[in-house]
Amino acid sequence: MAAATTVTLLLLAGRYGYHRDELYFLLAGRHLDWGYVDQGPLVPALARLLDTIAPGNLVVLRTPSAVLAGAAVLLVAAIAREVGGGRGAQIFAAVLAALSGIVLASGHLLSTTTVDLLVWLVAAWCAVRLLRTGDSRWALGIGLALGVGMLSKVLPALLAVGLVAGVLIAGPRRLLRDRWVLAAAGVAALLAAPNLIWQAAHGFPQLGVAASIADGESSYSGRLDALYLQFVIISPYAVPIWIAGLVALLRRPTWRAYRAVGWAWLVVIGIVLIAGGKGYYDAPLLLVLTAAGAVVTAAWASRGSVRLRRGLLVLGVVPFLLPNIVLLLPVLPADRLPGFVVDVNYDAGETIGWPAFADSVAAVHRGLSPEERSRAVVLTGNYGEAGALARFGPARDLPRAYSGHNSMVDFGRPPADADVVIAVGWDGPGRLNSWFESCTQAGWVDQRVEVDNDENGGPIHVCRGLRRPWAQIWDTEVRHTG
Repeated sequence: MAAATTVTLLLLAGRYGYHRDELYFLLAGRHLDWGYVDQGPLVPALARLLDTIAPGNLVVLRTPSAVLAGAAVLLVAAIAREVGGGRGAQIFAAVLAALSGIVLASGHLLSTTTVDLLVWLVAAWCAVRLLRTGDSRWALGIGLALGVGMLSKVLPALLAVGLVAGVLIAGPRRLLRDRWVLAAAGVAALLAAPNLIWQAAHGFPQLGVAASIADGESSYSGRLDALYLQFVIISPYAVPIWIAGLVALLRRPTWRAYRAVGWAWLVVIGIVLIAGGKGYYDAPLLLVLTAAGAVVTAAWASRGSVRLRRGLLVLGVVPFLLPNIVLLLPVLPADRLPGFVVDVNYDAGETIGWPAFADSVAAVHRGLSPEERSRAVVLTGNYGEAGALARFGPARDLPRAYSGHNSMVDFGRPPADADVVIAVGWDGPGRLNSWFESCTQAGWVDQRVEVDNDENGGPIHVCRGLRRPWAQIWDTEVRHTG
């Protein structure tokens, strides 16, 4: 099942196009640092390496994600084994993981989420082994995983909080004084230090990103969306299974040793909902609950009317699990993508139409006089648009694109004499009018497909005459996070 997951993802990796985040990672990879406004150095460095090996090759860029997704499937089955599941339970857990929304979606794209998924599952597997065997040396595996994970994002710290809280609530509390556990905490802190030091030196900008997410200014954000995702991010089919797993972890006498894991999810999801985080932050722990639930479900299917019970499990796969493939992977033609796919999977729309987006900006650029073209720049509303123009703009003779979004603001500002600006990705001229003497709409984004994403159909403005120098407005007004 793990191999089938990886192979499937590789076969589909080249369809559609770059995701906005991938374009951002590629651009961030040109400006390597120990940290960024919204992430650590790991994924941008990986993106740079892969693009150096095979420039412009989507399959190569996405190969690590496909491999990590397969490894995640294997780890879910391994966790089922750790809590006593036999071969049938392990295979069932692997099927649920392989067809889950979080594994398919994150395995298709190069993203920090894929790294988080594997990091959390490795840490959870080590935690379950520690709790089963009592051998606290497994804590070193937890520390190593969390430390590496925090070079991608600080989210693994949330898992650490959940596991510590779970041990405080359900025990064994002696672990919090154990020398191997304390050593593991030191390993995690040492590995995470470069990114954390960068964040501290720059005023912890990730807190600003987290605040914008809590305000609902991002995909999959908002408390109601976060709650809703708990019931679909694995699949609706898996909901009663992971609930059964949670109940068993908290109440089954023979699983008393694992209660801290059940409490860890309750603490993590509580923090996510209270703080307004994204609803997929806790998804790896939902897969852990699913692994436990697969053991419970396999035992249930082996009692009573065995054929009936197993038949019900098999019949549920077709309507509730297989649709994830259509909704989350690029199996349908991009030019005839049904609207409901983008409604369910926002990221699908963000992988379509970037070359045509660059064409739309280039058409406006060609409409300028030769004198204006010589000093024109592009100002985009978000990092995906800037990344797309960095990737596709040179072939269209476009000037450099700048943006104040997240770490893009630190990659450079326009030259002082750049007073002709092609502005794209801004809803209207309202904010632009505070920076320029005049802004007029000169075109719109036509991605040449009927897709409802953040760019298609948006206005393109030409702005002239800076009211104040770039140096005065760049960090104070153009800069924005989210």
